[in-house]
Amino acid sequence: MEQYQHINLSDYTYSGEGGQGVAYTHKSEKRLAKLFNPGFDATFAIKEFEMAKAAFEMGIPTPQPLRLITDGERVGTEYELIENKRSFCRIISEQPDRMEEISLRFANACKAIHAMKADTTRIPSMKARMQAFYAKEGVAPAFLVDKVMPILETIPDTPTCLHGDMQIGNIITDEDRTLWIDIGQFAYGAPEWDMSLCWRITQIQDSQRTMHLFHLTPEQMQKHWSILAPAYYGVPQEEMGMVIRRLLPYSVIKAAYMYHLTYHLPIAEDMARRMCAAL
Repeated sequence: MEQYQHINLSDYTYSGEGGQGVAYTHKSEKRLAKLFNPGFDATFAIKEFEMAKAAFEMGIPTPQPLRLITDGERVGTEYELIENKRSFCRIISEQPDRMEEISLRFANACKAIHAMKADTTRIPSMKARMQAFYAKEGVAPAFLVDKVMPILETIPDTPTCLHGDMQIGNIITDEDRTLWIDIGQFAYGAPEWDMSLCWRITQIQDSQRTMHLFHLTPEQMQKHWSILAPAYYGVPQEEMGMVIRRLLPYSVIKAAYMYHLTYHLPIAEDMARRMCAAL
């Protein structure tokens, strides 16, 4: 914990929260503190900070990571504060008539990051990250591990920059700059790792959950995908079935990883069996 600088939360105001933590804005300085939920290992924030710093220094448009922090109970990272910013999902929520514009801007931002070549000596491959995860004992049911490992062997490992947690809640704008946030899962590999997550979150049918996480209804999320995907892939909507079939293995493999990352638990066996059936 010696790498972490202690902060006093009385100097900050609550800013918002996501699936993994809570954000706070400094009252007088241009700093945004992100503290992970209790239960996250202290080394996790260090790894996120290293990936965020690597992304920033490679030219990914993202707020500058400043330092590792703790409030005494939780750990996290402090970033440059982007004033007057809104996430893309917040813009759509507040101005639904801008759905097509924002979804197309998101598609272009996705293409831009995937056009960047990664420094593979500095960041991990997403494929290797998934292989290391599934090799750990107890992180997923054995039958899912047995199904996933051979598939991972066949997945290409291209030197393409990946956001790692690419979705419409993790991109912001102050109407001058467009920036990616929550980039601690930065890696390199096949773009399908990113796009499969973009697709998967638009399939959530729980209205309360989508509203809490993205400020949007399930119907709006699905409409976002129907605009985003054809623009990203350059194919008509009627050919999206082929795209989704290509994304499905990546989505299934990443789902168990993201679940464990968020809840520190293996994915439920019944869910794992449904995932196996989809592979």
